[in-house]
Amino acid sequence: MFVTPAYAQGAAGPSGMDFVSSFIPIILLIAIFWFLIFRPQQKRMKAHNAMLAAVKRGDTIVTNGGIVGKVTKAVENEDLEVEIAAGMKVKVVRSMIADVRSKTEPVNDNKAVETKSANTKSSKAKGGRGRAAKAAPAETDTAAPEADSVEAEATETGAEKETK
Repeated sequence: MFVTPAYAQGAAGPSGMDFVSSFIPIILLIAIFWFLIFRPQQKRMKAHNAMLAAVKRGDTIVTNGGIVGKVTKAVENEDLEVEIAAGMKVKVVRSMIADVRSKTEPVNDNKAVETKSANTKSSKAKGGRGRAAKAAPAETDTAAPEADSVEAEATETGAEKETK
């Protein structure tokens, strides 16, 4: 009698285009998750690993447990020695560092002592004039007696600065 065209058509198998179009929403969801979740997380991990590799002696760090301390010994690919209070040193696993608060250049105590002793030796070699000799102009054999008094004053002020 009154058969509608929908009932009259036979059941056909899924065509190739219908099969691809059913996976488009799933592919879009994967792309959204990749750009909004996975990729930023990988960037954060890469930055954190670079930060851990750059930890040096003298840096102030925060551990995952919330302990703040100063690195006293840092050897590559090993545990760190961190001073959390005066005379209180603990070992920390490098991967357990949450943040590096302040980056400092490690102080080489031997270099400072060598520089100071080198300055002292060079000033003795120059006849005890030290820094004042660098500022004074080169003298000739016909120097006036006033130049000697100026040099003596400069040496005295240099000695006063060193005692302070």
